[in-house]
Amino acid sequence: MVAGAKTAIAETVMEKVARTGTLTLGVNLNDVPLSYVNDKDEVVGFSVDVAERIREEVTRELGKDVTLQVVEVQDISDAIPKIENGEVDLVCGVGFTWERDRYVDFTVSYAASGMQLLVSKQAALTSAADLVGKKIAVVPNTIAEDTIKLVQSKVQLVPIKSLQAGLELFRDGKVEAVAGDGLQMDGLRQVLGLKETKLVPESPQVYNGVSCMMREYNPAFLRLANYALVKLAEGYYFGDPEDVALVNKWIGPEGVVQVKPENIKRFFQYISITHEQIPEGLKNPAQPKP
Repeated sequence: MVAGAKTAIAETVMEKVARTGTLTLGVNLNDVPLSYVNDKDEVVGFSVDVAERIREEVTRELGKDVTLQVVEVQDISDAIPKIENGEVDLVCGVGFTWERDRYVDFTVSYAASGMQLLVSKQAALTSAADLVGKKIAVVPNTIAEDTIKLVQSKVQLVPIKSLQAGLELFRDGKVEAVAGDGLQMDGLRQVLGLKETKLVPESPQVYNGVSCMMREYNPAFLRLANYALVKLAEGYYFGDPEDVALVNKWIGPEGVVQVKPENIKRFFQYISITHEQIPEGLKNPAQPKP
């Protein structure tokens, strides 16, 4: 068993995918709108569609069919070991931190979010002082927990296993707020029917990019993943119908989470120009010339 494990880890991701014909994606199944189980018992979400774009690039590179296999990962403490031991090839829907970067590599971002509080619409929370004594649900050992402690140390932190568990506690009146990723909570509150809620502050306390993680020292796989994501960003920016539809399905003006198109376009423009030259006013360079 030990020898087998060493052989698997010695393979690059591309070698492993070429051998098995499978690209394994690890996702959290309660991470609306990034990855979750819909009413048809299907695993769907923005991260799943993004991983599908990466699979397409890997397929083209290898010249053979590659299947995307989706497996569940609970959280970062579960995801990183599974990446390191080769159990999963890719985990999407995570925020970059330098501590995580010690163990895995990150792709470019394909979405942006930030730390916010979910509270009732009637809640008057306009300053850090308003949080004193409040019961706030938070997943331990996360950016959200660190931020809350920094902003206001005199709160009652209630540990939870997931953001969905926190929103359920809030729904049942057991906590006064939930701290976490605003994009995820916006999706979850719609799934749980928490209409009389809001996210504060309007501008998140801490911003972070939403990326994919992979095993270190896999430059060929990282290049293909980044190429797929930058192509998506560029396509959205230039108005490619397929790329716009993919993004808007999840985080567009009519998506699971509503985000203004101009904000998405500005974000994707930044992602694009940090990787290649994109002159203003030109047609999408990815489109064939007439």
